[in-house]
Amino acid sequence: MPLIKKSLGEPVYSPSAAETDDGQHGAAAALRSASAQARWQAARKLAEFADAVPELARQLSDEPDERVREAILTSLAQINTAESFDAILGYLRVDDAALRTASLDALKLMPDAVGLRLDALLQDPDTDVRVLACDLARVAAPALAQKSLAKVLATEPEINVCAAAIELLAEIGTPEILPDLQRCADRFGTPFLHFSVRMAKDQIIARSAQPQE
Repeated sequence: MPLIKKSLGEPVYSPSAAETDDGQHGAAAALRSASAQARWQAARKLAEFADAVPELARQLSDEPDERVREAILTSLAQINTAESFDAILGYLRVDDAALRTASLDALKLMPDAVGLRLDALLQDPDTDVRVLACDLARVAAPALAQKSLAKVLATEPEINVCAAAIELLAEIGTPEILPDLQRCADRFGTPFLHFSVRMAKDQIIARSAQPQE
C-alpha cells in the first residue's frame, strides 16, 4: 500500500485503490492495511458478509492491535455461523489472557451456538476450556444449561470445573438440581466444595421460595 511522505519525513498512510472499494473486496484488502484505524473499519465492515470468516480469522491470528482484535471478534460473532463460532473458539486456548477473555465475550454473543455446542465444550480435553465452558453456559437456555452442568457434577474429575459449574448453578439452578449438587460435594469430600454446594443450595432454595412474577 502506498505511503505519502510528510514534509518532515514521517510516513502517512494512504489507502490503495483496492482499499477504497467499499464492498467486501475492499474491506478484505483494508484488513491487511498498515493503518490500525483502517483495519478496524474493515473488520467492522466485514460483519456484513457471511463468507468473510476466513479473512477475519486469518487476520485475527496475526493482529497486534487489541482494538482491531475486538472488532474482528465482534464481527465473527455477528456473522453467527458454525464457521465463525469455530474461528473464535480456538482462542480460548491461547496464553494471551486479554485475547482469551475477549474471545469468551464474543462467544457469549452467540447463545444459540453455545447451546448447541455446550455438552462438547464441557467434555473438552483441556481443563481450562471446560472451566470457561461453565461460564459460557450462562448464555444458554437455563434448562439446557442445568441439564449439561448436572453431567459435570456427576462425572467431571477436576474440582475447579465442578466449582465453576456450582457457581453458575447457584445463579440459575432449580430445586431439581439439589441432589446432584450434594452428590458432587460427597464425591470430592473437600471442605471447599462442601461449602460451595451449601452456599449454592441456600441461594437456590431462597430463590425458589420467592413469589413468581
